[in-house]
Amino acid sequence: MSRIYDSDAEEEPSLDELREDIEDIDREIVDLIARRTYVADSIAQVKADRDLPTTDESQEERVMERAGRNAEHFDLDSNLVKAVFRLLIELNKVEQRESR
Repeated sequence: MSRIYDSDAEEEPSLDELREDIEDIDREIVDLIARRTYVADSIAQVKADRDLPTTDESQEERVMERAGRNAEHFDLDSNLVKAVFRLLIELNKVEQRESR
């Protein structure tokens, strides 16, 4: 798990420690993407069973709005965060189309 550093602390973390933290965070991000993809695959199966379309624009819009709000909550660039979510959504849509 990554560490949180206190800017008032006497000793700053080393470059190697910071890079280890980034490595841990990257691993967590990939784990979350895998988990999200698994759930999206389950959604795709439900859609296929119910003969629903692959694309649900209103749901995609809700995901994007939520991503923007979450980005703002953490003081991140909402456009950048939304771009990441657009990629995730497209990844899931491609996988859903291929599985049909």
